[in-house]
Amino acid sequence: MRFPRELVEEIRSRNDIVELIGSYVNLKRAGANYNGLCPYHSEKSPSFTVFPATQSFYCFGCGAGGDAVTFIMRSENLDYPEAVELLAKRAGITITSDEKEQGGISKRRIYEMNLAAAKYFRNCLFDQKLGRVGMEYLSEKRRLSPAVIKHFGLGFAPESFGSLTDHMHKQGFTDEELIVGFLCGKSQKTGRAYDYFRNRVIFPIINTSGDIIAFGGRVMDDSKPKYLNSSDTPGFKKSRNLFALNYAKNHCSERLILCEGYMDVIALHAAGFENAVATLGTALTQEQARMMAKYTKEVVISYDSDEAGQAATRKAVRMLSEVGLDVKILRMEGAKDPDEYIKKYGADSFRRLLDASRTGFEFKLESTLQKYNLSVAQDKIKASAEMCEYISEEWSSAARDVYIGATAARLSISPEGLKNDVELLRKKKIKSFNEKTSQQARLGAMGVGDKINSDGIKNIKAKAAEEAVIGLLLTYDEYRDAIIRGKAELSVNDFVSEFHARVFDKIIELQRENQFDFSLLGEFFTPDEMGRLQGLEQKRRVLTENGMQVFLQCVATVKEEKISSSSEANGIDEIKRLLEQKRNANK
Repeated sequence: MRFPRELVEEIRSRNDIVELIGSYVNLKRAGANYNGLCPYHSEKSPSFTVFPATQSFYCFGCGAGGDAVTFIMRSENLDYPEAVELLAKRAGITITSDEKEQGGISKRRIYEMNLAAAKYFRNCLFDQKLGRVGMEYLSEKRRLSPAVIKHFGLGFAPESFGSLTDHMHKQGFTDEELIVGFLCGKSQKTGRAYDYFRNRVIFPIINTSGDIIAFGGRVMDDSKPKYLNSSDTPGFKKSRNLFALNYAKNHCSERLILCEGYMDVIALHAAGFENAVATLGTALTQEQARMMAKYTKEVVISYDSDEAGQAATRKAVRMLSEVGLDVKILRMEGAKDPDEYIKKYGADSFRRLLDASRTGFEFKLESTLQKYNLSVAQDKIKASAEMCEYISEEWSSAARDVYIGATAARLSISPEGLKNDVELLRKKKIKSFNEKTSQQARLGAMGVGDKINSDGIKNIKAKAAEEAVIGLLLTYDEYRDAIIRGKAELSVNDFVSEFHARVFDKIIELQRENQFDFSLLGEFFTPDEMGRLQGLEQKRRVLTENGMQVFLQCVATVKEEKISSSSEANGIDEIKRLLEQKRNANK
């Protein structure tokens, strides 16, 4: 969808980027700009910078960058039109443009379809005949009140292969849309569509904007799988969403409770703990960890106490710590999960458990000590090595000293010896990290592993010249005008890199329409690509030599390298042709 330039500028002007990003990231003033920890990758030192003067942002660590629209696209997992619409809504601006996406099935269509399906599931649940089994499970076995059932929009999918599909057809949705939205499948034998969710209590999954993006379903008999969750769709990525975050985000500024399942979360909310969320049938992901870091300071992990739950806890502790969150682990005795515990002992007892949660270090120490027989020397050495490995990952020297003292006391060994082992590990890791970073920097400069511009490695000189040209075109009006007026002759065909050619084409297209604005590029390029473009612009802004002569020289280099590359390619093709002739002559 193409938005008028005036509309995009109005939306941007009403969404100050410092205020916008400041609602997601803790920013601190640094001269004329603002710095903070990047929300898109794990870091201890701020490399994320917001530039008020240009209403843009850039992370010098991971390369994420762009403007307010790009930030919302990346942070809320939205496409360009949705991000513009969200910012417009935030600013009180009404957009009347046609929202329909050309080709394919849009997120908006998925959301409309899910809303219709959720209403159907809800009506089935409250139907005394169709929903009897589901309502008995929720109200009698799980002891949920009608208010809680309605609050979470719970529903029921009848034991039928086509009732939902038939209903959705009447609502105007096609089989193709239902299949893409993971509401139905197609039989290989008959070719007919059939309902995915059958004889299941339905849990709608709602994003922070209030859209129903997917469903989870718990079966009412012994069928497998016990829980069926929507697969990824154009409107849903399970690795980037959390169940009940739409409610918890308003109650979690100090603490979030991370659970394993839907029912644990619902039981906690019903008991007054409205800061509980759960992953969606998968292990915790980095995207989910960063999402939680946007809303809270501390996460209490409340996973099952079995071996699988403990393994998941260890992984979650590491991921959450990496994004700067304080992590604690809930220890429950006498119940397997929060739902059962609250039913047995009540909400007040659970609240005391929360306040007494162990830190990640305490959890690691206890679980390590339980693995080994400390009366055996070899086992004590293994326990010591495991704890040293854990402590060496801690960036705070004060925290390391505390951990070393506590570990040494429990293992009855010298703190000095433990500290020496920890520091030796840290030196090795720092050396390995520096070597890896140096290698990545060298390879990055050459373009090795560049997923955005894979052509760059073919011609390093052309890549550098093209990047300079693109950076100058993004930064200065006069160079875009120079191309259009013929003062500098350059075309799409002069680029070695397909990515740079696409960027050049869109920049000039927008300039010819008198509509060039960095934000408008977001319609044509992904957030990762926009980050690359923001980086190229930032690189030119810090350089003092950006005059017309520099631009014309870079243009000349681009054209020369294209001719050189074409000549080499033609030469190789000619050699191949002669060899083929020789082989044919010898037959």
